[in-house]
Amino acid sequence: MTNIIVGNQVLEYLSVKEMVMKGVFKIGSVSGIKIQIHWTFTLLLIWVAFLEIQKGSGLHRILLNEALIVVLFLCVVLHELGHALTAKKFGVETKNILLLPIGGVATLEKMPEKPIQELLIALAGPLVNVAIAMLLFLFVPVKSYFNFDAIVLEEILYETTLQNFLFYLFVANVMLVLFNLIPAFPMDGGRVLRALLSFRLGRLRATDIAANLGQGLAFVFFILGLFFNPFLILIAFFIFFGAYSENQSVKQRNVLKGHLVREATLTNITKLHSKNTIQEAIDILLAGTEKDFVVTEEGKIIGVLSQKDIIKNVKTPTMIIGDIMQRKFKTVDVNMEILKALEMIGNEKNNFYPVVENGRLFGAIDTTNINEFILLKTVLK
Repeated sequence: MTNIIVGNQVLEYLSVKEMVMKGVFKIGSVSGIKIQIHWTFTLLLIWVAFLEIQKGSGLHRILLNEALIVVLFLCVVLHELGHALTAKKFGVETKNILLLPIGGVATLEKMPEKPIQELLIALAGPLVNVAIAMLLFLFVPVKSYFNFDAIVLEEILYETTLQNFLFYLFVANVMLVLFNLIPAFPMDGGRVLRALLSFRLGRLRATDIAANLGQGLAFVFFILGLFFNPFLILIAFFIFFGAYSENQSVKQRNVLKGHLVREATLTNITKLHSKNTIQEAIDILLAGTEKDFVVTEEGKIIGVLSQKDIIKNVKTPTMIIGDIMQRKFKTVDVNMEILKALEMIGNEKNNFYPVVENGRLFGAIDTTNINEFILLKTVLK
């Protein structure tokens, strides 16, 4: 399965993404794109081995299936690189490719809103698998496998031969193409469908249709999983929440379109001085709703103090905040589009920014306030 995550989705999705990214190991990089694997991938290998042991399979058979999983996931990496390298041609960078038990995830900084660009990016992945399948077709006598009846074919396929291994790999790549081209989010087919619908219906309506199809598909997978394969239940949850997140993201972007940071800026903020102590910051933290603070001296911004920094140093209340504040920080201009600010939040992994006007402190912006702004604008629509 393939899912392309857009890097500028807001708070709730970002926090889920952060949780998923724990327990990730880098296994290489291609064209500056990190290839990573999640520790849960080992569970898939254990599960496959367990099923074969239950069947009474020998070591050779178990190793064949384990090797097939590993090589298949190499095909998944190539699939994701197809998306990533095509996106790069349109100026969209890919942060990383993450391998999970249910497939690969390419984290794009953003998804182009031009339908033709999204169409080409979405198709690039499955086309890689088509190319792999065609290459394997040249070396494997695929047609000969269909000349046998079911019983004989099962006996032939049970043999641990290189030809059978390549045949399995051929079938797996064909299945990857067919599965990913199901016209529902978050599969590539859902993005293809949205791109095609966007030409006539616009991105918002097209996303809604594709996402609803995705959630309907998730329900079908969930029911099938209850009766046949529990693994389908996991896929069902992945599809359901992937479709939901994409739909919400596009709706939020539509709400925010044309709005500036000025409109969602927190202007009534507490400015700290570098000589203030941790205890003074704690008192302000407990007395109100502010969690992060701008540190200034003589009206100039010199740092940012986060709630995380305060909690980390709570045992040393007399320490001055100048010793622990973040001196490297970015500011946001009041006239920047909120959508661009969200892209910065997604890329920088920081939820709090000082807002400036003509170089002077105007206020601050964080994802909580942006979400409240979205909520209010959604109600007003």
